[in-house]
Amino acid sequence: MNIRFDGCTVIVTGAAHGFGRAIALAFASRGAKVHACDVVADELAETERLCGASTTAHTLDVTDRDAVQRLVAGIVEVDGAVDVLVNNAGGVCGQAGRPIEEISQKDWQVIFDVNLSGAFYMTQAVAPGMKAKGKGRVVNISSGAGLGISLTGIQAYASAKAGQIGLTRQLAHELGPWGITVNNVAPGFVRSNPTTERQWDAMGPDGQKRVLEGIALKRLGDPDDISNAVLFFASEQAGWISGQILSVDGGK
Repeated sequence: MNIRFDGCTVIVTGAAHGFGRAIALAFASRGAKVHACDVVADELAETERLCGASTTAHTLDVTDRDAVQRLVAGIVEVDGAVDVLVNNAGGVCGQAGRPIEEISQKDWQVIFDVNLSGAFYMTQAVAPGMKAKGKGRVVNISSGAGLGISLTGIQAYASAKAGQIGLTRQLAHELGPWGITVNNVAPGFVRSNPTTERQWDAMGPDGQKRVLEGIALKRLGDPDDISNAVLFFASEQAGWISGQILSVDGGK
């Protein structure tokens, strides 16, 4: 299957490293005009460099609805309606698993803001242009934690990712009449960024062995496994697929 995105405008959030960088690279190498967004400016600049001239970096906090609206309006003014939005921004925001009674309101809310509200704000901003065009693709990156439990034990992370899956299904029905598909990729544990490296190290040899034993293929995946799933959902070949959650986890 030869998937190309020539002439397409694509936004990828959380593109500074890990899944987001791999996704941005995958689209750029297939002809897309990529807008790579993140709050981590220095690593985002490296993504822009690796992707080449077809990619523009934007420092963006997806939890800031006004900033999201301004950015998307600027992109639409120059490039026209966004064809593909990949909501990859998220994570545990530097937190580790703790008992429920130790979680502050701020700790709870910050994870929801970036993982769930950010995806909502970005989709809200691109939807009018996609509706006017009569087509579009939204791909959310959730987690196996949203389908089961989080290996980290972080309550807000599992809850926010489950919420994002619910948002995917709801928006698929709302936006479907305009030819817009909304799908979700739920990665298993992948060593893709500094946070996941710390989580892997914290597991120790016994914990790492247990993770691998719980995977049908007995190995971890890599960011390209996730980007390949995103490319499919964003492609013309997936034109009659919407509201779906694809677990990319080596088999559970």
